[in-house]
Parts: sequence; structure tokens; C-alpha cells
Amino acid sequence: MRPSGLSDYAGQKHLVGPGCILRNMIESGNISSFILWGPPGVGKTTLARIIAKTLDRDFYTLSAISSGVKDVRDVIDKAKSKSLFSAAAAPILFIDEIHRFNKAQQDALLGAVESGTIVLIGATTENPSFEVITPLLSRCQVFVLKSLEPEDLQSLLDRAIATDTVLKDLEIEVKETEAIFRHSGGDARKLLNILEIVVDNCASSGKVVIDNDTVTECLQQNIATYDKDGEMHYDIISAFIKSIRGSDPNAAVYYLGRMLNGGEDPLFIARRLCLSASEDVGLANPNALLLANATFQVVNQIGMPEARIPLAECTVYLASSPKSNGSYMAIERALEFDRNNPGMAVPLYLRNAPTSLMKDLGYSDGYKYAHDYPGHFVDLEFLPRGMEGTVFYEPQPNRHEDTLKAYLQACWPKYYSEK
Repeated sequence: MRPSGLSDYAGQKHLVGPGCILRNMIESGNISSFILWGPPGVGKTTLARIIAKTLDRDFYTLSAISSGVKDVRDVIDKAKSKSLFSAAAAPILFIDEIHRFNKAQQDALLGAVESGTIVLIGATTENPSFEVITPLLSRCQVFVLKSLEPEDLQSLLDRAIATDTVLKDLEIEVKETEAIFRHSGGDARKLLNILEIVVDNCASSGKVVIDNDTVTECLQQNIATYDKDGEMHYDIISAFIKSIRGSDPNAAVYYLGRMLNGGEDPLFIARRLCLSASEDVGLANPNALLLANATFQVVNQIGMPEARIPLAECTVYLASSPKSNGSYMAIERALEFDRNNPGMAVPLYLRNAPTSLMKDLGYSDGYKYAHDYPGHFVDLEFLPRGMEGTVFYEPQPNRHEDTLKAYLQACWPKYYSEK
């Protein structure tokens, strides 16, 4: 059911609609390297194939899950060799899951992308700002793909029923679409998988009726098929993090197992554990972040299947730890304050004075060095004028932050007095 042209391509009108940036690039034939960032099943691979076919370019594809530096160099060598004997436009190299390439693998692409030997199209479900090295990212545009809208899903459903070699010969009546669209979550691949599950369950009765109750019942009976290959990526990782936040190690380990069985990238899980250690455990147990970071390093070094053990250890530890979002809320409040009050001036006495001119202007004048005072503390206003008394960090009620709160109360009774 993969479309072969833009006329059959569903969704992403902001990119491929009339007059939009990608359509203009395709119609002009002047295509440059770019990265497609979006959730699963929204047409990243399909769009790359359509572009190559429309422009009549040689098309190479690699999966970052199974390809290494040698595979990248082999493709580049093929492209260079062909360019020596023909004036054909640069071939397209499509790399799926490009966020899983390590630095060395991404470095291997730089020269070919910069010289125009290849046109790189990368696909990723992860924020490329974090996962793609800066030199490569600076040579590529980033296009954000969105989950498919109901009208896009309806078009896909109608086309599948009308043109699929098996479905077109069956008697299929679509009475309701709310459940099938809701469970698809804007993912074309999920939509077609659910359609297949419903047809497989109902075809023996002679007529397939698709309604909300039938879809829900079939998915409950075939949940293992529905979850196959980690297609509930976002739902499962959400449940995983919320189980840790809710201090339920049993649920957290269950969802960890679901992800690992589904083929989820263990480093993706380890990164989320680091975030959970900071956001949800925080200063209630500062050792949590140390263990989460150590887990990330170990998982990176040993890989699967052994990585399941440190992942489970860290998951249980975080879920069983006391929780605090005090530091998370502090930075959120600070960011919001700065957005609403940009450019607050740093007090002169807190500024460095490396030149005589700065000293003459009063930079650093009046600064008090805390270590020169009893208890290594001095009562000095560190916030910009007009912000005096602003509190961003509020200690949460747990054993470790109770100690922090007592210290802050002793230092800053006017800000952290007992309420």
C-alpha cells in the first residue's frame, strides 16, 4: 500500500502541498540534503522513495540499526564511481533511524554530503538536535512531519479496501471509524495493521463489518500482534515513565520488558531513565542521576541482551526511590519568568572586571567572597534589581530536601521561613 507518487501521499500538506517547500524542491529538481523528523508511520520512508522516483535519481537505503561505517563508505564509493562515468545527478542515500548512528558513522557522511556526492535524506523519531552531530546537522535542513489527521487516515483506509489485492475481493462495510482512527494514533502503519487484524478475525463470517466495538474487541484479543515490533512506542514509554513516577517498580519493569521484546533501542530507554532521575526523583535522592548515568554508559558499552539487567536495576531503583520535582519546577519557573521579563540586568558587583575600564565602571565593586565569611555564607543579593525575594526552588517534603530546606532557612530566613 506504499504510495508511489505525491498524488497518493497522505498528510504533510505543510511540506508537500502546492507551493510548499518540499514540493517546490521536488518540482524544481534542486534537492538538497535534509532530515525528516516525526513519529512512526507518518510517511518518512515513503516520501524519500517518492522523491527519488520523481527525480529519477539512484536510490540507496541503509538502516542505522544494521549498518556500519563500512556500509556508508561502500555507498559513497559507488556514488563517486558512477559520477566519474556519467553526468547523472547525485544519488539519494536514505538512512532510516539516523539517530542510532554513532559519531563515527555520522562523521563518515560529512565529506560526501558537503561535496554533493550524495544527497542525504535521514529519518528519525528523535529530536535531531540531540541525536545528530552538529557538523552534519548544519549541512541538512530539518523538516518536521506530523501525525496523520483523520481525513488522511480515511483516505488510506478507503484506498486499502479498494485496491489491496486481498481486501478488494472481500465484502467490507465501514460503519464507524472513531475506534480504528483513535487506536491508530495518526500512524498509517498502525492503521493498516489494525485493519488486517480486524479482517483476519472477521473474514470467516463472510462479511467484514468495521465498527467501534469490533475494532476494540479484535485488538483486545490480538494485543501481542498489535504491539509487535514496538509500534506502541510512545504509549509504552509514557506508561514506563509514569510507572516510575508513580513508584510502581512492578509496572515499570513490565513496560521495560515490553519495550525490550518489541526491539526498542536500549540507549533510548537509558536516556529516558536519566531524564526521569532528574525530573521525577531529583533531589529526593541525588544518587538516582548518578546510577542512571552509569546505566547509560554501561548499556552503551555492553549492548543487548546483557543491557537488560542494568536497565532493570536502574528502573527498579528509580521507581523505589522517594520522589521530588523541586528542581524541575524551579527551572520551569525560571524559564517562564525570563520569557516574561527578558534581559534583567546582572548587578554590577556580580560582573567580572578583567579590564581597567570595567573596574572604572564599577564592575565587581562591592562583591563579597562567601568563603571569607563564617559558615562560607554572606548575605548578598544575587538576583537582578526588581527580582529581590523571587523564589524558584521550593524544597519538597522528603528526607534529603528537608536537610536542604533547613540550610536554606538558616541562610535565607526572609525567603525560606517556616510557613
